[in-house]
Amino acid sequence: MRKRKLERQKRMRELLREQPFLTDEELARRLQCSIQTIRLDRVEMSIPEVRERIRKTAIELRNDIRAIAGRELTGELIDLDLEKSALSIMTVSEAMISVHAGVARAQHLFAQANTLALAVIDAPAAVTGVANIKFKSPVYRGEKVVAKAEVMKIRGDKYSILVRSRVNTTEVFRGKFLLVRRTGGGEKGDWER
Repeated sequence: MRKRKLERQKRMRELLREQPFLTDEELARRLQCSIQTIRLDRVEMSIPEVRERIRKTAIELRNDIRAIAGRELTGELIDLDLEKSALSIMTVSEAMISVHAGVARAQHLFAQANTLALAVIDAPAAVTGVANIKFKSPVYRGEKVVAKAEVMKIRGDKYSILVRSRVNTTEVFRGKFLLVRRTGGGEKGDWER
């Protein structure tokens, strides 16, 4: 019995190293045991629940954002590699749902993608110059939207950034953003044209 427990805990650590935001339910399914067993194992191994893991990571990463204020970010930042890529997660709340359509309103998916694209830029400020976006699938209340931003090209003060948003394995949004970073202290002439 003890050997099986040690193997399960070892596998749990590996899974959480690969995907740190797995829920207890997802861990239980993958490890073929009860949710209560997962919770007991987590406590024994001093691994916080998923909400606390996300919150802790988000707080640490928000300090690295330069182009926008951390509070302007839509969604929780869970990974940031400035000038390369970023990852955020947003849980769709009731307030984000269109009363008539019953799905998440487009502006929330756009805001998550746009602010994530801005967050990946290592500059004191930046603005969106062009956005080519496509909403690919509806998103419903309670679903978790994971957005990944990748810097595709940097030319001078202009950044080309691709953002793909998914719910589970389904791509729900894709956007190509052309962003412009600020070159100086914030005066009118400090922006590239």
